[in-house]
Amino acid sequence: MSAALDGLLLGAGLIIAIGAQNAFVLRQGIARRHVLVVVALCTLSDMLLIAAGVAGLGGLIAAHPDLVVAVTLGGVLFLSAYALRAARAALDPGRLDSGGGAESDPRRAIAVALALTWLNPHVYLDTVVLLGGLSSRFAPPDRLGFALGAMAASLLWFVALGYGARLLAPLFARPGAWRALDLTVAAIMAWLAGKLAWSLI
Repeated sequence: MSAALDGLLLGAGLIIAIGAQNAFVLRQGIARRHVLVVVALCTLSDMLLIAAGVAGLGGLIAAHPDLVVAVTLGGVLFLSAYALRAARAALDPGRLDSGGGAESDPRRAIAVALALTWLNPHVYLDTVVLLGGLSSRFAPPDRLGFALGAMAASLLWFVALGYGARLLAPLFARPGAWRALDLTVAAIMAWLAGKLAWSLI
């Protein structure tokens, strides 16, 4: 039980932060577009990565620096493109409707959710490397509890973020609120892309 609680608290501490993935889930939740599929994809992806880390993949990735560089470059390119898209949405009054530029096409929503998860090196560092490494402190039975605790944190967070976001809908009935959110998202994405690029220098 102690290992599961450790996993829950550590997983929550890592996932509850403003980042590319969370910003996207928040946007879809506010617009009430494809929330279930986005929340499910983000949660299942996190669970797979946590399981892989606890199973020992973290050490394997750390042993191959070229793989880390390739994933980081992919993340820089994707986050930069998403930052530009969010900035364009904020500056184009015609796109500031009740949907606020959220993905209305389910296939695009799925593609963006997967890309923001699997092309983000920080996700690997948090779930595979860090959680996987910390799980090695426990004996195998407790290691499973640690993993399940971390997975529970991911599930609780994405459900709360995706479905709790609709409480903000009255605020985002105004185009100005969407503009502020888009500019914030653009700044976050650009900052993350710059941070990743700097890590390669």
